[in-house]
Amino acid sequence: MYTIGFCFCFFLVTGLPIDGDDTDHIQWIFERASERAESYGIQGVTYRLTQGVIKRIIPAVASTNAVIAAACVNEVFKCATQCYTPMNNYMVFNDVNGVYSYTFAAERNSRCLVCSQQPRTLNFTTDAQLRQLIDHLQQDPTLQMKNPSLTTIIDGKTKTLYMTGIPSLEVATRPNLPKTLKELGLVDGHELICADVTSPTSLRFILHYTDNDMAE
Repeated sequence: MYTIGFCFCFFLVTGLPIDGDDTDHIQWIFERASERAESYGIQGVTYRLTQGVIKRIIPAVASTNAVIAAACVNEVFKCATQCYTPMNNYMVFNDVNGVYSYTFAAERNSRCLVCSQQPRTLNFTTDAQLRQLIDHLQQDPTLQMKNPSLTTIIDGKTKTLYMTGIPSLEVATRPNLPKTLKELGLVDGHELICADVTSPTSLRFILHYTDNDMAE
């Protein structure tokens, strides 16, 4: 932060925009930052760090670049000589204990709620409360939602069952939590739209009442 502060000071003193490729600019900021660091006991102020902050340089590990370059050359060699099957979209490299690498094909999950957009069935009884349904969305290990909001369509109109994102709507829909699904007007096969921070898109669910299943 001290380097960024002196970038602003540089502009105030000189009236010039900072040029990250001008050594005079970097040197001036580095010297002022070093003076402040010495006064307050701040360690690690270097010319290279100052330059990196000014130019917004993200440090790159040389060994990582070498691994990527080697993998690219290896793939080119396989394509040129047809000596082995090329990599299929994913590679893992691990050098915590020795060196280990393997590749595999990352395949699409046909049942993924986000990718496939296929509705998932929720099995409940007619006397189940809306609060129980929301608890299920939060506790199901395959969903693990945080604060799901639910809407549906009844008689051609959108109905908000429970909304968490907007405080006023949360207060307005909170009385729905102890109501049963049947009291809310939900019938077997009803589609529920759920929005949650854990998913970039809204998820679709189909409500299935298990009362008939138990009767049979």
